Amino acid sequence: MRSPLARDRRQPPGFIRPARPVLSAVVPTGDGWLHELKHDGFRIIVHRDGDDVRLWSRNGRFWSVEFVAITAAVMALPFARIEAWKACPDFHALLGRSAAATACLYAFDLLHVGRDDLRRLELVERRALLRKYLRGAEPALLYSEHMEGTRARRCSVTPAASDSKASCRSASRAATGGRCLSWVKVKNPGYERR
Repeated sequence: MRSPLARDRRQPPGFIRPARPVLSAVVPTGDGWLHELKHDGFRIIVHRDGDDVRLWSRNGRFWSVEFVAITAAVMALPFARIEAWKACPDFHALLGRSAAATACLYAFDLLHVGRDDLRRLELVERRALLRKYLRGAEPALLYSEHMEGTRARRCSVTPAASDSKASCRSASRAATGGRCLSWVKVKNPGYERR
């Protein structure tokens, strides 16, 4: 007989299995790309239904209890689901109680607001709404800034800043599960995980 945790990890109620980026050796060129630094940490899906806040890893592991500051900050938000990288200066420390309890969340996509499914909207529209809703949010919730165009492509990814750069088509719709061709990840060769 399987435990409830094993069942929940397969497909918890409300969980949206996120898409995965395609790995690339070079940052994409041309118009129509948004570029941002990918912060080190876990990828988290956030879902709020009334007073119930759920934080899941990309594989469906439940993290709401460990990430206390993020869970509390999500309670004040008017939307239900976001997709985000949760970052902390030390990736391995996230597995410890004190760092997990004070970790922050860098949000990069908004999937739902209340009952409205936003996945049909273009990324630039979803990110504009996300920025609006995160204005004035508690410090545990941060908007993941992006750059556009050639300047962004030339921007170096420094070892201290990020383990990679993520680039996504600005007109893309939200994809779920599997590899997503409109989302590219370029690893930083100089980054060393602490």
